[in-house]
Amino acid sequence: MKAILQKTILQKVSILILSVILICPIPSARAKASFEIPGSCQVQTDTGAAGTVKTLDYYYNHNTYFSLRDIAMVLRDTDKAFSLEVTKNSVSLSPGNAYTPVGGENVPWEDSENPDISLRRNEFKVGEQTVLYYTMIVRLPSGHYDCFMMAADLAMILDMDITVPDAGSLQLHTQASFCVFPEDLEQAGYFYGVNGVLVGDASTGELYYQYQSDTPYPIASTSKLMTCLLAMDAISSGQITLEQSVTVSDAVQILSESSDGVIPLEAGDQITVHDLLLGALLPSSNECALCLAETIAGSEEAFVQMMNQKAQELGLSQAVFYNSHGLPSFTEDPVPAKRQNRMSAEDMFRLVSYLLRVYPQIKDITSLESAVLESIDQEVRNSNPLLRNLPEVTGLKTGTTNKAGACLVTSLAADDGAMEHDLAVIVLGTEDSVERGRVSALLARYALYAFYTGIDKPEVGEPVRTPENLPIHAEAAVDWILRTAEKR
Repeated sequence: MKAILQKTILQKVSILILSVILICPIPSARAKASFEIPGSCQVQTDTGAAGTVKTLDYYYNHNTYFSLRDIAMVLRDTDKAFSLEVTKNSVSLSPGNAYTPVGGENVPWEDSENPDISLRRNEFKVGEQTVLYYTMIVRLPSGHYDCFMMAADLAMILDMDITVPDAGSLQLHTQASFCVFPEDLEQAGYFYGVNGVLVGDASTGELYYQYQSDTPYPIASTSKLMTCLLAMDAISSGQITLEQSVTVSDAVQILSESSDGVIPLEAGDQITVHDLLLGALLPSSNECALCLAETIAGSEEAFVQMMNQKAQELGLSQAVFYNSHGLPSFTEDPVPAKRQNRMSAEDMFRLVSYLLRVYPQIKDITSLESAVLESIDQEVRNSNPLLRNLPEVTGLKTGTTNKAGACLVTSLAADDGAMEHDLAVIVLGTEDSVERGRVSALLARYALYAFYTGIDKPEVGEPVRTPENLPIHAEAAVDWILRTAEKR
């Protein structure tokens, strides 16, 4: 009895201690010193210009953002000169214009106090074009503002190659175009925080680079590419039409009102199939995807069967779907299992190859920066950041859940003079949207480089890719793409 009493007392004391720990404020592990770490870097150009550039390491050492004003001074008399206007929340960079100094350029930080700023998508214009990059804006002692951004992002904007000859130094090659090779990035560990990557020509099946591409991972809202493929099939067969109005169900309203809701939809509302496609593909509306599924199959359960059947038909051997939108799906067990749609990067490439070949008009939607859903008078914006940063980008789909990480499936237009090609970049499972955009942008640049310059000589006996030996008939071409991807 005494032992039981002691045990009960110990349990109550333990609960009390735990309660105190949970209730009392805990000092943040992310102290101010770990937010932005000031430093400096020696930057030199191939023209001989050089200077000290202030840096900020965001959260961690070597996660370095560089002062645009300092770099503008270094590049002032080179072919990559640019003018710069920075306010509290906006940046305007004009390539080819002379930079006007504001004072304090190319000198170290005046004190050791860390700037109280955060990394975010500040308004950013290159010339007259609005782009999407993550930057930090700092107020200088002079009262002017400076912007800090990743060297690779600036190099892509200016189309200028960069190297790191020594620790604490940066070399800007103003006469060389930006170029990056994923094999080098992989060797440096760049993809260790990414689930799977694949870069290739979706029109021919030729693969340029793969990393963990044969392993299935959660794919979040990139699942909607399969949903929209089945919607296009239904339109093609005459089952539904783009102009057809459908009635929003109670289930769609519930999803719309949840924390994962994107577009406000109420049961009984009328919305067209065309607007549902816009909603599913641009802002990644989960309720629009569900509404499409119910319209096509009568219920989401029946639609999921269609999704998995289509995956089998396309040879997506590692794909499995639980719902139409890519959110976590819970079982009805007393202790529910949390499941998510899964697919490998190779399977996603096969899906994208088929979708772009059979229904190229999907790019008419995915290439839009914004659109108005006229049937419900709702404006939506495309969640794909690369659409604003690279003119060749035509789509396709973003996706994010805690388990899947941040995913992005990118399509790019390319032309070899004989035919138009769709290049595809599959990036699954980056840490956040910042890394998703940067990894995808680097690989998109590489895809274009590989397409226009070539990457490897064909092996002995392997047919050389030429426009003459490509199948022309749509079904034959799709079959050839899938067989080529499967072979590789």
